Amino acid sequence: MNIDKNKFPLMAKTIFGLENVLAEELKSLNAEKIEIGNRAVFFEGDKELMYKANIYLRTALRIIKPINKFNIRSENDLYKNIKKIKWDKYFGISDTFSIDSVVHSKYFNHSKYISLKTKDAIADQFREQTGKRPNVDIDDPTIKINIHIYEDECTVSLDSSGDSLHKRGYRKNANLAPLSEVLAAGLIYLSGWDQCSTFTDAMCGSGTILIEAGLIAANKAPGILRKKFGFMKWKDYEPSLFNQLLIEAEQKIKPIDFKITGSDINPGTVAIANENLKNAGLEKEIFIETRSFEESKPPEGEGTLIINPPYGERLKEEDIISFYKMIGDSLKKNYSGYDAWIISSNKEALKYLGLRTSKKLALQNGPLEVKFHKYEMYQGSKKAKYK
Repeated sequence: MNIDKNKFPLMAKTIFGLENVLAEELKSLNAEKIEIGNRAVFFEGDKELMYKANIYLRTALRIIKPINKFNIRSENDLYKNIKKIKWDKYFGISDTFSIDSVVHSKYFNHSKYISLKTKDAIADQFREQTGKRPNVDIDDPTIKINIHIYEDECTVSLDSSGDSLHKRGYRKNANLAPLSEVLAAGLIYLSGWDQCSTFTDAMCGSGTILIEAGLIAANKAPGILRKKFGFMKWKDYEPSLFNQLLIEAEQKIKPIDFKITGSDINPGTVAIANENLKNAGLEKEIFIETRSFEESKPPEGEGTLIINPPYGERLKEEDIISFYKMIGDSLKKNYSGYDAWIISSNKEALKYLGLRTSKKLALQNGPLEVKFHKYEMYQGSKKAKYK
């Protein structure tokens, strides 16, 4: 098999607070020169590692391949430098392209204008060389170009992932406020769950946390479920290498020999969760039922609970206070021996749980700053108290 052994720089984008988790994942793939950034981890690897990163990484949003870097202080500087790049090396006039720009700079105000100037430079280069130009396709381009400007430093990259990697392929339906698959996987890793003891989510919604736990427990790479990646349209794509890596990933899957369970008060939501389980190939491994949190009773013994309760955006203040009090009472009563983890953006509501926090982590859930709190539900006296 002809494998390109040449190493090149790569970057994996992630959610704030998951950078260290992602770095550990990259270590497990034998990535080199790993460096943690803000919502990103930089590393070095070859084409095989780039494919593996897209297949295996659970806490990455995108795998970006930088192809050029230069300093600019005006739109004209940007245009000139973009036009110097030999774009026919990456795609042709019959292909399509799109541009995504991220700008943090006192020299530039609008990311959309940066994208427009980049498009013009690329189109003009092709037109001057061939008399024709490739078209822009925002939805499904041949090449996705990423422009990142920080102050006067501009990095031009190719997006090897295409769609965000949180789109695993199993979630056809979701409830009103679904948790990102990437964040769900990150929560599981951050919880310190041993991946071989009972795991439960008694406010499971569309089942994302449970499914991510099941994929981790089964050693099932999240990329197995996807049909396409951005690099599949690149000129140097090697389908034989990619298919071999997929076969290897399939061979690593193992059965789950412990309990992963979940519940939700809404029967319609439970039906969606079970459909998503089936899409993920985990319908025989995970059991989800319709049940309120107060009535939820996990398997006896020790285990890990992670829940993502409503934060209060659509509830009155008195309702959210009583709701969180109920959560605290139910944890004391029913979850003895468990490590209970709760993610919420409502710091005030968390105070009404009536529990002592043993660990606090700061994360980002979409636009919301959230806290991920751990509560150790000890066995013994507390259990006896509620008998």
